[in-house]
Amino acid sequence: MPRTSRHARDVAVVAFAQSDHRRRSDELSEVEMVMPVLHRVLDQTGLKAGEIGFTCSGSSDYLAGRAFSFTMTLDGVGAWPPISESHVEMDGAWALYEAWVKIQTGEADTALVYAYGKSSPGSVRDVLTRQLDPYYLAPLWPDSVALAALQAQALIDAGETDEEALAAVGARSRAAAARANPHAQLAGAVPQGDYQVRPLRTGDCPPIGDGVAAVVLAAGDTARRLTARPAWITGIDHRIEAHGLGLRDLTDSPSTRIAAERAGLFEAPVDTAELHAPFSSQEVVLRKALGLGADVVVNPSGGALAANPVMAAGLIRIGEAAARIHRGESDRAVAHATSGPCLQQNLVAVLEGDRA
Repeated sequence: MPRTSRHARDVAVVAFAQSDHRRRSDELSEVEMVMPVLHRVLDQTGLKAGEIGFTCSGSSDYLAGRAFSFTMTLDGVGAWPPISESHVEMDGAWALYEAWVKIQTGEADTALVYAYGKSSPGSVRDVLTRQLDPYYLAPLWPDSVALAALQAQALIDAGETDEEALAAVGARSRAAAARANPHAQLAGAVPQGDYQVRPLRTGDCPPIGDGVAAVVLAAGDTARRLTARPAWITGIDHRIEAHGLGLRDLTDSPSTRIAAERAGLFEAPVDTAELHAPFSSQEVVLRKALGLGADVVVNPSGGALAANPVMAAGLIRIGEAAARIHRGESDRAVAHATSGPCLQQNLVAVLEGDRA
């Protein structure tokens, strides 16, 4: 049994797969990107598409440049047999949350969750301005890097970090990717480079690229049948902060802290943290909000600084944390996903392995 349980049903991540993350994939459609990953994640469990109780996906029409773009990728799932399906215009971590709720209600015992982002055709920095308040901020077109730089400068001014410390975050993340993540877009020694927007240099910012991720969820004895060591989701919660950046303290993330508390993070130590911190400065904020000490291994996969497929990077954090539990490299891990400017929306999941 999982170590703790606070929900009606025990639900676990039983499989995780992702694509190789690349700067461009011009030769592939979204369907061609998604299909191999879906096949791999199902092959890990031995399940067929018709045996999945619920399917949920996460993506963004703004990236694709057309409405209801997610319907095309359903070709990768298969047209037969008919499926129970849903979609969120969010990172796939929120699709996982919907699937987890579906299983909690008893309407499904298994779920396939996938997410994809093809950022290469356009300008992500411009696309993400559409998340901003449409009356006061969006007309000014402050892009995602400029807003992250405001947050980084606020942290420096508050004495919580400096440019050297931020560079160390990027170096550590990409060194970890070189050791343990064959799917990473950037790995190994990556120069800090020039300022993108002061104080953030190129090495403090995420790569732009294309990628896909998928997980399979299962309940109770089904999870134990499908994998030797399920990664039980013992707690999961998400919170949102004020839309207006001027109403927030950018050096802190109370929504992350509240979500972590509701998910039961602070009830016992964790050994691993997969944090969705697209900018090095955001890891500083998240470490503080989650109370992570030096003994916690943070982003052993390299995190979003090594690969940041928009709409899939948060789901990857949950998948990477679960994979470490599957391999016996972690007993209790926390995974985090974010959406919106400067950590506006945050999801926290706590995952645990069975006792030996």
